[in-house]
Amino acid sequence: MQSVHSIILAIESSCDETSAAIVKDGQVISNIITTQSVHEQYGGVVPELASRAHLQQIVPVVDAAIQKAGISKKDITAVAFTQAPGLIGSLLVGACFAKGFAQALNIPLIAVHHMQAHVLAHFIEDPKPAFPFLCLTVSGGHTQIVLCHSHLEMEILGETLDDAAGEAFDKIAKMLQLPYPGGPLVDKHAAKGNPEKFPFPIPDIKEFDFSFSGIKTAVLYFLQKQQKTDPDFIQNNIDDICASVQHTIIKALMKKFEKAAKAYKITHVGIAGGVSANSGLRKALQEYGVKNKWNVYLPKFEYCTDNAAMIGITAYYKMMKEQFADMSVVPSARTQWT
Repeated sequence: MQSVHSIILAIESSCDETSAAIVKDGQVISNIITTQSVHEQYGGVVPELASRAHLQQIVPVVDAAIQKAGISKKDITAVAFTQAPGLIGSLLVGACFAKGFAQALNIPLIAVHHMQAHVLAHFIEDPKPAFPFLCLTVSGGHTQIVLCHSHLEMEILGETLDDAAGEAFDKIAKMLQLPYPGGPLVDKHAAKGNPEKFPFPIPDIKEFDFSFSGIKTAVLYFLQKQQKTDPDFIQNNIDDICASVQHTIIKALMKKFEKAAKAYKITHVGIAGGVSANSGLRKALQEYGVKNKWNVYLPKFEYCTDNAAMIGITAYYKMMKEQFADMSVVPSARTQWT
């Protein structure tokens, strides 16, 4: 793959982060992320409020990315945006802005798949994985084991059949009366608890697929039963409950990931997506790495959650292959990418 001179403006607006980045010749020069706090009072992302917030934030966020990179908008040679998947209203804001920007400057447009970009976040900084590379992508909306043959050739080996792991974390956090977003708070409490205190079942799903709805239901029934005899059970055991829940979810993830790595004889492995910021998962991957003699790659926290840098780096590899989009491209809430 031959390198090309490029300055790419990348835009990410799939959910509740408005982000813009400048990627110059495959190097991230700036990466601005604005999180929407409006959703906290509702205990989850409200799609209509998310798209309105993107409308308010996208111009100042793009301007900040350009300013921080020390360039002029006329220096930009291509515009990339998240085309799928995500909240359709949020995606539309980023797509319309990108199209308008590209038309105004008469420069190419690059459509990027959000989950492919999460995997390629590993190629933002050194050390970069060698191919074939196996990545566990774990977020609020997706849980997948992805086999990467090259930067743009990827194969989904397994995925969740119901809830994503991040969704399970957030819903269980809600059961525990933790504020939104609950996943990071479960991680925080888990660090102080006993992971073996309360055993929860791990479903036996075929091949490399996952299921997390059963764990969520098991926790719900467990809490209801305990609260009948001790109304303060959650408050008195919050650390141990969180540690046990996190231990179960991570064990389910790593069991399938290890199985896939062995089946395909992969030694370069990593994690991506919002849940890849979870301290327990990062530690578990490193431990499995020692056990299996893997080369383990952990993305910076900045590149775990939704961000435009990963959109820009994916666009860079697509640009080298001249994989451009035309103005008829439309965002999609659920498009597959392999």
